[in-house]
Amino acid sequence: MEHEDWRARARAVGCAPLVDAMGRHHSHRAHLPALASPAPDRVLLGPAVTIHYLPTRDDGPRRDFGEVFAEAVRDAPEGAVLVLDSGGHPEVSHAGGVKLTRVAAHGLAGVLADGLLRDFDELAGHGFATWCRGEAVRWGGDSVMPVAAGVAVEVAGVTVRPGDVVYVDRTGGVVIPADSLETVLAEAESVVADDERYAAELRGEG
Repeated sequence: MEHEDWRARARAVGCAPLVDAMGRHHSHRAHLPALASPAPDRVLLGPAVTIHYLPTRDDGPRRDFGEVFAEAVRDAPEGAVLVLDSGGHPEVSHAGGVKLTRVAAHGLAGVLADGLLRDFDELAGHGFATWCRGEAVRWGGDSVMPVAAGVAVEVAGVTVRPGDVVYVDRTGGVVIPADSLETVLAEAESVVADDERYAAELRGEG
């Protein structure tokens, strides 16, 4: 991913062709369903950095979100995507506008969360892309806690590894292994070209 033109190429083809291309080269699930966002016109795109959650326990040490976040982004490239799994509770809040102020401060592209997030108005004002299961009003720290950074996590039934390329827009999302990025981009461009050619043939029939 040395050349930044991959970002422009991914945006140009869009989500569905990328999903189709992944399906032609990998047999594992890689597509994400349509998610919620405080700013749904913003596309989320970048290499993943991850935070893993577990259900909260009251009998052991707890890690502060800021501490785990710092570990997750320690070697992150600019434009990375912070990915939060649900810890088994996608129906509760995993962070909010104050905690996620760090995302903009560290030059990340945005956040993908397999749970709820608080403060949609505040998140929209930060300027980065945010996609999640929906908006929460209640704190969720009594249900889930961040426990580890830089490990494989799960979002909507899809495994996300650090460094995977994450693409999310209003139609859904896709997770692309970094080693497959060029192959998948080229295949997605072929999908788009084939569709355009077929559409032209159908118009000719008319």
